[in-house]
Amino acid sequence: MSPKLPEWFKQKPPKAGELKHVERLISSLELHTVCQGAHCPNMWQCFASGTATFMILGNICSRNCTFCAVDKGTPLPVDADEPQNIAHAVKALGLNYVVITCVTRDDLSDGGATHFVETIKELRKSSPNLKIEVLVSDFNGNQKAIEIVARASPQVFAHNLETVPGLYQFVRPMANYQRSLDVLAQAKNINPRMVTKSGIMLGLGESQPEVLEVMQDLRKVGCELLSIGQYLAPSELHHQIAEFITPKQFYELERIGLNIGFKAVASAPLVRSSYKAGELFEQAFPADVNLNLTF
Repeated sequence: MSPKLPEWFKQKPPKAGELKHVERLISSLELHTVCQGAHCPNMWQCFASGTATFMILGNICSRNCTFCAVDKGTPLPVDADEPQNIAHAVKALGLNYVVITCVTRDDLSDGGATHFVETIKELRKSSPNLKIEVLVSDFNGNQKAIEIVARASPQVFAHNLETVPGLYQFVRPMANYQRSLDVLAQAKNINPRMVTKSGIMLGLGESQPEVLEVMQDLRKVGCELLSIGQYLAPSELHHQIAEFITPKQFYELERIGLNIGFKAVASAPLVRSSYKAGELFEQAFPADVNLNLTF
């Protein structure tokens, strides 16, 4: 049985009518969101505010991570209309910042990198002033795939480490800690002006020294933005919660992160890698800072 959620997880539910616009739009364009696929606890809050994190390359993942609620199995063919449909949805929602993530597609030779670039192109065509954050897979270590996306110059290139290296065999059995670090290092090396970002979950069974080591590893590869949140098991069949981290402990990790050089850190129980991503970016790089990311 899943442990009872502490008091600090309580949220005020939005009114049903506030959600329908986003739900209808996503459904009508046959799009997927990580909000829905990963059972994000902030989904209704984001939908009610008129935003969502779009998940490209379908809704079936080729990996078997034990923390994730996204469906696993044999992915469907890539939808060629998806980039244009996402661009339409983003424009209809009036977004000025968007996060595009994906399922892992080990069945594709480039891991879906080209599809990411097509999506970025369509977004820039329909919303020229839009800031774009991509949250990519590890592309199975394919350096060419990493380069393809990095050369498209999204404002933020994100890849989540998710947890400490000692838990990878239990939580991310088909992934590799060093490979994930290398994705961020390579992206930064290819496009130094592009902001890099990562995210980790707590409460999986890690120790604080292990968490601090991960934070230091991320800084060594030039990672500038970090999100830290509480892991919540999607079901009894997923990796179970080892402990609940207190808001005070999350705050302390934010303080440490800023002290070791991250430009901004979002650290709280309900933080997810894409939650209020635009606010974290603006916190690190205020509107008056010109990053000049055009190649």
